[in-house]
Amino acid sequence: MAPIARRAHALKEALDRKKLIPEGFIENFTKLMEVDWDPANGARVVARAWVDPAFRTLLIKDGTRACEQFGYTGPQGEYIVALENTPTLQNVIVCTLCSCTAWPVLGLPPDWYKSFEYRSRVVRESRSVLREMGLDLPESVEIKVWDTTAETRYMVLPFRPAGTEGWSEEKLASIVTKDVLIGVARPLANA
Repeated sequence: MAPIARRAHALKEALDRKKLIPEGFIENFTKLMEVDWDPANGARVVARAWVDPAFRTLLIKDGTRACEQFGYTGPQGEYIVALENTPTLQNVIVCTLCSCTAWPVLGLPPDWYKSFEYRSRVVRESRSVLREMGLDLPESVEIKVWDTTAETRYMVLPFRPAGTEGWSEEKLASIVTKDVLIGVARPLANA
């Protein structure tokens, strides 16, 4: 068996010979993955929801439409559902079959998200997995794990931390990371 890179290159050459790849398709898709799909997009959505109650309501009701207001659409962004955290509820997302996420607002999934260990363990022992990842929640906090499907791509709307009153959207967005959007971390005002 040839290494994956060599097999991928051979497949691309065969498709090129048959003129099955439109001009610029690979370059445009690479840019989309490397530049346009960014967790900073999701951070902007969260920051807006924290300062704009009407937008927050829309995000909870129709995450796809709310994200469209920012232009965050496309593959894996067709069916975005925002899961709202509270002081007593922590939502966590996973794709137990592969590694699907809402790419336009979370970016490509981190390696740990794609790992079999995370995908299988977070469903069975979420509190332990979160603790191992640095989020030690009290027993009074309920943890709900949401499994992404072909029809649904989740993002977590974290609970706004105390001490962020009066912050600009830009400053608020700076404390929202990919891990926060997945639900394995909480935003910190002193970050």
